Amino acid sequence: MILEQLFYLRENRTSVRRELIGGLTTFLAMSYILAVNPELLGSTGMSKTAVFTATILAAIVGCLLMGLVANFPVALAPGMGLNAFFTYTVVQEWHIPWQTALAGVFVAGILFILLTLSKLRDKLINLIPSALKYAVSAGIGLFIAFSGLQTSGIIVANKSNAVALGNLHSPTVLLAIFGIIVGIMLVTANVTGGIFWGMFITAAVGMIFGIIPLPTGIISGVPSVQPIFGQAVTHLGNINSFQMIIVILTFFIIGLFDTSGTLVGVATEAGMVDKESGEVKGVGKALFSGALATTLGAVFGTSPTTAYVESTSGVAVGARTGLSSVFVALLFAIAAFFSPILTVITSAVTASALIIVGILMLSNVQYIDWTKFEIAVPAFFTMIMMLLTYSISEGLAVGFIFYPITMTVKGRWREVNALMWTMMVVFILYFAFVA
Repeated sequence: MILEQLFYLRENRTSVRRELIGGLTTFLAMSYILAVNPELLGSTGMSKTAVFTATILAAIVGCLLMGLVANFPVALAPGMGLNAFFTYTVVQEWHIPWQTALAGVFVAGILFILLTLSKLRDKLINLIPSALKYAVSAGIGLFIAFSGLQTSGIIVANKSNAVALGNLHSPTVLLAIFGIIVGIMLVTANVTGGIFWGMFITAAVGMIFGIIPLPTGIISGVPSVQPIFGQAVTHLGNINSFQMIIVILTFFIIGLFDTSGTLVGVATEAGMVDKESGEVKGVGKALFSGALATTLGAVFGTSPTTAYVESTSGVAVGARTGLSSVFVALLFAIAAFFSPILTVITSAVTASALIIVGILMLSNVQYIDWTKFEIAVPAFFTMIMMLLTYSISEGLAVGFIFYPITMTVKGRWREVNALMWTMMVVFILYFAFVA
């Protein structure tokens, strides 16, 4: 049997049926990205329908690579947090054209590929302190949750208080609040694909009450990706500033430990960690798959592709091999024909997804040792500055600057490696000459 030879189903004590159910569960849990990614990247001036297709292409390629090359029950797609950084910081705050931003993603992907092919991979991951990894993840959670509250109008700008509650009598705001409540209830009740179904219900209610216009259709041909395809490659020459180096470093660093962290988490859940050595079986191929998916995703026209922690939902119902990832790829391919539905996915609908994912990412603060002030300070500033500066990279920079300082004052300077000292200098230069 071909499937047995490719995925070693018997050895992993699974079956085609279990892998199909696992793949379907994972797809439903992460399918919100099909609505959220075009909504976010579309605000940069990119064609929403083209981004929809690029998102699907990146997910298909990533899932097939993860399934066929790494035989890992992990799904890939453009990552939450990284798409927010791409949109709000790189394009809107720093006024970098989206074409150049895609070129930055492409270069970060190439660096990721080179790293996965070298022996430096595991060392580099370990050189970044665990506390900062968790703080970055939690900080991104705060960032995207706040962006959901802001774009939906629940939180608005205020001259006296910086921010304040929006107009709670606005139908759009009320719809967003309704969606958040429904989404939270579904996820709390452990409903499979709770985030997706919460968005579905919100969009349906919005159409019933005339807040959201009805779509012109449901099924159509796959939208053209031509408006954004290849822009990453043709604009490589525009990467000629220190600011773009910071962009690439941010994409690279976050993508690296986001993907590696998710892979380890899912592998642990699936029992793929060697009990004696503690190593994850096939992690090298899995990381390579993620790196190649990011690079190709940039060519298609989307922000960095990463491993989805929602894959644990598929593992929980039995997925143990890459066959589940192949099924996820097939489901994304089917979803490509439902682009007209995108017109009903407004910021009021996506708010619940952004906030719930933000809450889930914030759970990483539990792994930070807050009792050690020298660790708490850089972790705190990483998270709070991401939120208050509305910039993931600037929050990352502040945290990386404080870490060597507090560790040195505490007498633990020997624990600060060369990478952290280098990053401290780079980010100080960034604030001095670029920010």
